[in-house]
Amino acid sequence: MDPDRAALTRTHSRSGAILAIAPLAVVALLVGVPLITLVIIGASLADGDPGGVLVSGSTWRILGYTVAQATISTVLSILLALPAAYALQRLRWPGRRTWLAMVTLPFVLPTVVVGLAFRELLPFAGTTAAIIVAHVFFNVGLATRVIGGIWAQLDPRFADVAMSLGAGPMRTFTTVTWPLLRPAVLAAAALVFLFTFTSFGVVLIVGDPAWPTIEVEIYRLAVQNLDLSAAATLAIVQLVIVVIALAWSATLQRRTTSERIVTEVPTRHRPRSVVDYATIAFTALLVIAVSLPLLTLVIGSIRVGDRFGWDFYVEVFAPSDLTTRATPAWEALGTSARYALIATAISVTLGMLGAIAVAALRRSATWVDTAITAPLGVSAVSLGLGLLLFSIYGPVDLRGSWLLVPLGQALVAMPIVIRVVLPVLRSIDPRLRDVAATLGAGPLRSWITVDGPLALRAGAVAAALAAAVSLGEFGATAFLVRADTPTVPVQIVRLLGRPGETNLGQALALSVILVIVTALIITLAERVRPARGGGW
Repeated sequence: MDPDRAALTRTHSRSGAILAIAPLAVVALLVGVPLITLVIIGASLADGDPGGVLVSGSTWRILGYTVAQATISTVLSILLALPAAYALQRLRWPGRRTWLAMVTLPFVLPTVVVGLAFRELLPFAGTTAAIIVAHVFFNVGLATRVIGGIWAQLDPRFADVAMSLGAGPMRTFTTVTWPLLRPAVLAAAALVFLFTFTSFGVVLIVGDPAWPTIEVEIYRLAVQNLDLSAAATLAIVQLVIVVIALAWSATLQRRTTSERIVTEVPTRHRPRSVVDYATIAFTALLVIAVSLPLLTLVIGSIRVGDRFGWDFYVEVFAPSDLTTRATPAWEALGTSARYALIATAISVTLGMLGAIAVAALRRSATWVDTAITAPLGVSAVSLGLGLLLFSIYGPVDLRGSWLLVPLGQALVAMPIVIRVVLPVLRSIDPRLRDVAATLGAGPLRSWITVDGPLALRAGAVAAALAAAVSLGEFGATAFLVRADTPTVPVQIVRLLGRPGETNLGQALALSVILVIVTALIITLAERVRPARGGGW
């Protein structure tokens, strides 16, 4: 390697190590310390036997069930996402971006909204099948984005050469496209597995109480049984599995951006074969399937007895004595928006620093990436409970503070920011920085000139997604929010837990309002999405 280029690479890597300090410190303080607090306080307050939890037959049954449903959900999500990714990211046709936004929308919807939609739609709600269907609905958009983002940038000349040599479409796909696409598919599978393995709201609402997942069992042990020791033990078991999956995902994502041959901008062509039109038709059916649960929410929110009306929406904004412990929608929305704005600012700042650091690092990139995205797979219930216990027993009491809830939401959103920005930074040809350096630009000026524009645009997308995720976050927020200032998801769950048609109708109306707000945010994110790079 040229000495000047080697020196520039070392400077770039050294800068990345410095930038990684802040997000690593925050994760250590706000994830590691609360989890340690949960273990210590749980062991000191509970009479249970943490060691007995590990050898208990029920623990292994719950763990096996969690892995099984997550695996099935992941396989089905990937199988459905492959043709949709091709149609939405490889073909050029009217309405493509709108359909892409619709397919993506379920992923950023609050889990309690998804669970409520499927509870209303599916006649077999309360079964494992209902969990799997809801998980596929929730994650197929994520898989489509991750796979399609890479597929759109594969250099089409390789496939053209194979076909010019006589290879048919299937032979071309298996011998040329699939080897280049496989790391992205595996990376998408790892992410989907993480989300389905740690799913909470969906399983809590549509699952079978007799067959809890590990996340629901942690919640049951901590909240209902007050067995903090057993809950902490299960949380650590879950964390170990998640860290392994995160490390694998980070490695695979690095391969998708460093070992593939791509074009500078996405390459799309007009439909020209039966396969092309078939994938578009399949995507249309997928969009319809994704729309059905949301349509069920809308219909349920305006069905009042045997007629249709806006009664529940009126009740949402001006609760009467028919609902119990109801907070006006504008208050809950205002609380959610305030927390989401703060959480977005924190998560985007830390996430951008983390993404820039990982992109600049060389040898230690994988473990740094795994460490700062660890909140992606940490139990939201464990995270919220740990932060609450740390506030009670730690040196700083944050109970009642306006900062506690946004901190919990920011930890959930930060890994998503990194996953959006990092592929964009990795897709930039490093030779462009070399050129800037030879023209006299220093490391900072070089980065601002070459990486800055794309990083800012990716950061805008990440901010929109972080805001949507923060608005719908429930697992950690349920522990941290004050009783008199609930967020919208917390208010929805409260209403679902109380009898009466009006309470259910108000929950449905609040869900529709939250879906509309989230859809607007996702549409905005799609408008400013970078033209190249990125799995999202």
